[in-house]
Order: sequence, then C-alpha cells, then structure tokens
Amino acid sequence: MLILRERVFINETVLEVELHDDFRYRLRYGELVEYADHRRKLRGRAAAYEFRSVEQLRYDFGRDVQAAGGQLGEGA
Repeated sequence: MLILRERVFINETVLEVELHDDFRYRLRYGELVEYADHRRKLRGRAAAYEFRSVEQLRYDFGRDVQAAGGQLGEGA
C-alpha cells in the first residue's frame, strides 16, 4: 500500500518521493537522479543499490543530486 507520495518543484525541477508499506520506494530528481527498489540511476546510468536504512537512502540520494548539479534545499 502506498504510504506517501509527494511532488515538489525546486527551481523548475520536479522532486518526487514515493514510499510503500512493503519497503518499496522511489525518489526522483528530474531526469538526473532516480532511486527505485534497489536500483540507482544517475544521469541515465543504472546500477544496483543496497538499501540499508531510510537515513542512508536520504543521504545517498542527496549526495547524488548535488553531484549531478541539483539542489534539494537552501544551502544544500
């Protein structure tokens, strides 16, 4: 079951977050970065992603958004 779905516009880029009760997830920052169910895509290149915790997922996603030239918030 879907627990959370959120869509936010940051400097004309769409940030999407989806969380499900069975530990499925999807975080997407425009076309640059996407994390979805043990897969990570950065600038079109996909790789496996080992989910460890929500905190680590958030950190890794934020780091990749910043590396791709994006920004998740003020001062981020």
